[in-house]
Amino acid sequence: MSDPSLNPQPLPPANSGLSDTAAGTLAYVTIIPAIIFLVMEPYNRNSFVRFHSWQSIFFGIAWIVIDIVLSIIPFIGWILLPLVMLGMLVVWVILLIKASKGERYKLPIIGDFAEKQANG
Repeated sequence: MSDPSLNPQPLPPANSGLSDTAAGTLAYVTIIPAIIFLVMEPYNRNSFVRFHSWQSIFFGIAWIVIDIVLSIIPFIGWILLPLVMLGMLVVWVILLIKASKGERYKLPIIGDFAEKQANG
């Protein structure tokens, strides 16, 4: 006679999808998850995830452009670069926190572009 505790019933398959807030937050980690969420279902149909993915991409591009421009400008740019990058880091952390709380926090200018892309 077999003991039923040795052969437990199989558990139903777990839902492997991310929540909207988790996907929106993960989009800010690097540009790569943001791009993946824009092409992968069901995330590419979710307005919240698409907004944060686009805002992450535009923010990353802005970060790179600002870094390059300040690096090229002698003296003043080199002095401003660490301060501006620290500010960008603070904004990035705020974006992570807002997305993790389920908020659709919109950056000036960049957020408008992201919103147009997410809704268009």
